[in-house]
Amino acid sequence: MKKLLKWLKDPAAMAALAGVAAAAVVLSVAELIGAFFTARATPVIALGSTFIDFTPLWMKNFAVETFGTNDKAALFAGMGLTIFLLACVLGVVAYRKWALGVAGVLLMGAVIVVSVVTRASVKPLDAIPTVLGTVAGLVVLRLLIAPLWRLKSWPEAPADTGAEEPDRPATSRRRFFAAAGITVIGAGIAATGGRLLSAARSNISKAREALQLPTPAKAAAAVPAGVQSPAAGVGPWLTPNGDFYRIDTALSVPEINAADWELRVHGLVEQEVRLTFQDLLDADLIESHVTLTCVSNPVGGNLAGNARWLGLPIREVLKRARPKDGADMVLSTSIDGFSASTPLEVLQDDRDAMLAIGMNGEPLPLEHGYPVRMVVPGLYGFVSATKWVVDLEVTRFADSKAYWTQRGWSERGPIKTMARVEVPRSFAKVPAGRVAIGGTAWAQTRGITKVEVQIDNNPWAEAVLSTEASLITWRQWSFDWEATPGPHYIKVRATDGTGEVQTDQRADPVPDGASGWQSVMVTVE
Repeated sequence: MKKLLKWLKDPAAMAALAGVAAAAVVLSVAELIGAFFTARATPVIALGSTFIDFTPLWMKNFAVETFGTNDKAALFAGMGLTIFLLACVLGVVAYRKWALGVAGVLLMGAVIVVSVVTRASVKPLDAIPTVLGTVAGLVVLRLLIAPLWRLKSWPEAPADTGAEEPDRPATSRRRFFAAAGITVIGAGIAATGGRLLSAARSNISKAREALQLPTPAKAAAAVPAGVQSPAAGVGPWLTPNGDFYRIDTALSVPEINAADWELRVHGLVEQEVRLTFQDLLDADLIESHVTLTCVSNPVGGNLAGNARWLGLPIREVLKRARPKDGADMVLSTSIDGFSASTPLEVLQDDRDAMLAIGMNGEPLPLEHGYPVRMVVPGLYGFVSATKWVVDLEVTRFADSKAYWTQRGWSERGPIKTMARVEVPRSFAKVPAGRVAIGGTAWAQTRGITKVEVQIDNNPWAEAVLSTEASLITWRQWSFDWEATPGPHYIKVRATDGTGEVQTDQRADPVPDGASGWQSVMVTVE
């Protein structure tokens, strides 16, 4: 503790604290003023989105595999640490040479401004919060650094520890720490106020809650009995909205007024088409159970979910647009700038690819694409499941590249056959005797015809398949095992409707999805 107190009295440490306080002011002022501008115009969101855009493949893959659906929280934590360290450095630089400190702050402000104005659907005026925040941060930095310069001219504290340090008007360390502390607290209050004000000004959540979905012209087929695995602990066949995985590039969930939403269909078409949300409500909508899977899902991972979707078949929209000969891809774009490349024929066949407005009987949740998203059976989400979709360009794979294909991922992304063990969990301890093993398998558009389980190196044994609802939904399974004491390994593999057995060849998610057999180690007691 004494060493810490001694370090805090060092002018460089105090200057670093001044830098942190100034950075807090930059971000909080921008957050507060940003409540009156586009949500994606706040510095943290803009910087984070820019970072995601330039994230190397290996880092993105590592983040999803390590943090799963908490990848954005991990990103914010990393950004917070980075901003803290940079603020410390700038504070020390400003203390030693003010002009360099100012240049550093202005450079950071310029970087943030560029990050803001290059976001999709962001106007140049949305840079105002960052500009004003940067100015406020410079003022605070000057006010906190100036006393430290004056502090140099004062003699050291008396050697007699019982003596009081002489009063140093406007230069005492106590006053500095008090000022810095008050600044940080005030910044926190301003940032919180900005978020509350932004939430109060937004009526999107209320509009979503008030939305009454129309009755589909074609309801989803009744779910047959027996789709749920009897093995206790296997997840529900129909994934609740709150449990459905979320992997996307949006740090701030776009808030779109459904009354203002419009979809433009253009490119290599005979007729450009524009659709409003009311057009969708008035159309002949269909309902369908569809399992979605993320390409970043590792072997045995949980980045897959099954839901009942309501929407307009995309093939009906394309019929109106009449794609020209030679077109082979539709580039779908989100309001936040994300894009996906979907084979044209997939959107025109009978698999019920749709512009979805409903999920499990309610309007799409905001984080899952409200008011409209794409749902395409059989393809990984990175080439098909565009959320907050506002643009469909009919084009060619040779002419256009989507968000992730520009970064080295595959163009088409058909979902691979996969089976996972959900119970028992890896490293679980189970009692000897009969043990229920269970899980889920999927091969969207092909279906699952067999699941096999292997205990250690024993022969593969066929599991009991739950009832199949359709070829575009996952299928659950169960297996009763007479467990004997000791450590054991459980492997699982699936066979799809074409007769192809899930490959044992391990592959990372990049560039077209993971493959291999899941192996679970358990201890029988």
